[in-house]
Amino acid sequence: MPVPPMFEPAPGARAAAVLILFGEGPDGPDVLLTERAATLSKHAGQPAFPGGRIDPGDAGPVAAALREAWEEAGVEPAGVDVICALPELYLSHSRHRVTPVAGWWREPSEVAPGHPGEVALVARVPIADLADPANRLTVRHPSGIKMGPAFRAGGMLVWGFTAAVLTQVLVAGGWDRPWDPSHVEDLPPDVLSLASRG
Repeated sequence: MPVPPMFEPAPGARAAAVLILFGEGPDGPDVLLTERAATLSKHAGQPAFPGGRIDPGDAGPVAAALREAWEEAGVEPAGVDVICALPELYLSHSRHRVTPVAGWWREPSEVAPGHPGEVALVARVPIADLADPANRLTVRHPSGIKMGPAFRAGGMLVWGFTAAVLTQVLVAGGWDRPWDPSHVEDLPPDVLSLASRG
């Protein structure tokens, strides 16, 4: 997967990892997403892949992604087959360089928010819902600045970094369907308010 210029890693950024976890759910192939707690100071209320900073005790990004998925959503690491680690992506907003780790959920475990102060929701979102053109849109800041692709799926408005990665995942997986990027909506005020915290 190519790295867009806006996501090229920057020197001095803190290392982090996320788990893009695919499984076979009741509604077909799916991917695991979380919604961050509204009380957090960074990325509050935003849908995300399970993940976080790579700790000194982690044996690299794969170990960090699996640990975070266990802590945030209850994903048993032993039930995940790691497919690959994708190229690092830079999040300028939080100054992290993030390694997405793709995994197959060979033995799914029961999932739930691991810490209510960090995670508000855990959802297995069907790939078919993400690929459905009716669930896709472009979001913009009320100032008029377009902020990129978004999805309405799993009871969430998925936007930002997570939506950008999912867009590339759909293309790479052959699931992408034609949709109308000119369908533009402003970010809802509550989402914008949470995002403005930092």
